[in-house]
Amino acid sequence: MQAINGMIRVLHKKPLARSLWARNSCSKLFVGGLSYDTNETVLKNAFEKYGEIIEAVRVIAHHVSGKSRGFGFVRFTSEASANVAFKEMHSKVLDGRNIRVEFARKNS
Repeated sequence: MQAINGMIRVLHKKPLARSLWARNSCSKLFVGGLSYDTNETVLKNAFEKYGEIIEAVRVIAHHVSGKSRGFGFVRFTSEASANVAFKEMHSKVLDGRNIRVEFARKNS
């Protein structure tokens, strides 16, 4: 912790600790770095082995062209399943690309 002008600021040195602190319990994952050819079926197949998925897997597409924007979301039934998927899939290769997995923020 660090005090600046009377305010306390928590400094986390490890990315996992920082993400756990910031997310406040979440079963929804952000998946970035997807190939433009990756669709919902491929994303679901890659993640469903880590737990039951409750929300339709979404690969976000450009509203005019319909082409993938290279990221998507996956929501699990439990935070434990999301945590396992996060640990197992972060920095793995999917459709020829290294993907980035993070816990989704509240507004996504």
